[in-house]
Amino acid sequence: MSALRFDISARCAHTRARTGRVTTLNGSFDTPAFMTVGTRASVKGLLPELVRRTGAQIILNNTYHLMLRPGADLIERFGGVHRFMNWNGPILTDSGGYQAFSMADLNAVDDDGVTFKSIIDGSMVRMTPERAMEVQNQLGSDIAMAFDDCPPSMDPDAGPTNQARLRQAAKRDAMRKKGYDHAERLRVANERTIRWLERCKRAHARAHEQSLFGIIQGGTDLEQRTWCARRVAAIDLPGYAIGGVAVGEPHEQIVQVTRHTTALMPEDKPRYLMGVGYERDIVAAVRAGVDMFDCVLPTRNGRNANAFTTTGQIKLRNARYAEDRGPLEAGCDCPACKPAAHGWETPGGREFSRGYIRYLFSVGEMLGPILVSLHNLRHFQRLMLDIRRAIREDGWLDFARHWPVAAEGLI
Repeated sequence: MSALRFDISARCAHTRARTGRVTTLNGSFDTPAFMTVGTRASVKGLLPELVRRTGAQIILNNTYHLMLRPGADLIERFGGVHRFMNWNGPILTDSGGYQAFSMADLNAVDDDGVTFKSIIDGSMVRMTPERAMEVQNQLGSDIAMAFDDCPPSMDPDAGPTNQARLRQAAKRDAMRKKGYDHAERLRVANERTIRWLERCKRAHARAHEQSLFGIIQGGTDLEQRTWCARRVAAIDLPGYAIGGVAVGEPHEQIVQVTRHTTALMPEDKPRYLMGVGYERDIVAAVRAGVDMFDCVLPTRNGRNANAFTTTGQIKLRNARYAEDRGPLEAGCDCPACKPAAHGWETPGGREFSRGYIRYLFSVGEMLGPILVSLHNLRHFQRLMLDIRRAIREDGWLDFARHWPVAAEGLI
């Protein structure tokens, strides 16, 4: 079989949403899909089987971090990242292009690639399109992302923003004499992204086993998005992604950019919106025709005592939950809210209470982050299940009643 096959099984009657299935050499996953993030070949604190029980069918690893430690050579000697981390299913690897944006204070970008200052030992590390593909070939992921130039999504000086990363990236990219020119930065990033994608495709040594996805940049400038989308789509690839979204811009702009860009992407290939995100953003993107998502929010928030629910987040450190005997969310079937469904025997078949989980965080017990992370991961998989059902049955009104936190994405 080919390295990737994408089959569309249903289309929404009133939007561009569709359901389907992506098949790789290491298994399949249903779309629209939310990919659980395991940056360093581990979903923090969770056994692979527990991650699987949340409904996760595909996970994401990060090329940059695994290149630094333990090193792609070592993972290759283990037989690839699937065997290294004992995940029996598809894996997608990010290329490291986003780290050039998010770690702007530790790197420098030029026309050939990015020079990073290692977060491990301070040594200088060079990442080019060829190196990004070499590392991903060694890792052996099922989907490998092209190395791209991710610019700030919008000009940090154009309006109020509390996004330190936007300002840091703009500061790094400012030319000493001319200062920061956002329009010029977008243009340069787009041209680099196309050249780097072509170099990635030429350097890809395992195309029969790994699928290379190209990334579309352009910030919130729709003309730049159009320019980049048309050129990326002109390169024949197994799939395509929208990058540089949800890195500081408001919900309305995320939706605008996603709708505009998705319409320019190939109809018969998987479409991936990188780094998104919140429920309303996912729903809006699905209705625009996006098939794949990833975000660190479920586990990051889980480790910080924030539980996602269908009506909004619960901040468990608040004193109001100290004596709360209820579950994180009634009706949820995650291991925290319904242990019996997962083979855990508890007194009277009871769930873990909010009060108990809050206590775990207050005394630093690791079970707290584990339980809330499991709940959050299941929350997003339940969201995707209901989204797929809404597409098949044209049941968006019923979906909105059950998911008020995501209802804004239906507008």
